[in-house]
Amino acid sequence: MERRQFFRLGLERAMKTVVELVDSAVERHAGRWFRPPHAQGEMAFLLACTRCDLCIQACPYGILFPLPLAQGVQVVGTPAMDLSTQGCHLCSDWPCVRVCEPGALRLPRVADGVVPPLPRLATITLDPARCLPYQGPECGACGSVCPVPGALAWEGPRPISVNLTIPKLASGVFASLVSQQANQLFYASFP
Repeated sequence: MERRQFFRLGLERAMKTVVELVDSAVERHAGRWFRPPHAQGEMAFLLACTRCDLCIQACPYGILFPLPLAQGVQVVGTPAMDLSTQGCHLCSDWPCVRVCEPGALRLPRVADGVVPPLPRLATITLDPARCLPYQGPECGACGSVCPVPGALAWEGPRPISVNLTIPKLASGVFASLVSQQANQLFYASFP
């Protein structure tokens, strides 16, 4: 191996490591908010998003809002979902995604006539130590508010304690509603 090739290879590996570390830090920081449906990975999203607000204006339900400066200068003005009082409606025509010209929000490529899969946001895990049916009384609060059919599996009066990966909308809505109504029975972790 020539000296020049040796140094080039070393520099390439060092740069790859730096990029991976920065990407990991950006993803960890992004765990504080929910991005709109079909958002690219956080680093790609931040590089593509022009902060034009077109996706925010296109949302017919007012779920999207621009992140404030308090969240960091890197993300100020980028769209996030406010799931504290309502959830994304997963509009069939994806207006927020369709207006995103730079591609920060992008529908997955599928064959013509095929409906794109629902986006994913989080994995929801039941905490049996906080779930009333595991302590004795029946509850069912999570089942009555969950907007995703079949997201919960039941064993008698109890939801089964398994990891549930559900669509972006539902995970935010579900985690929000359940945490408000049932003392945070579920935890969300981000992909």
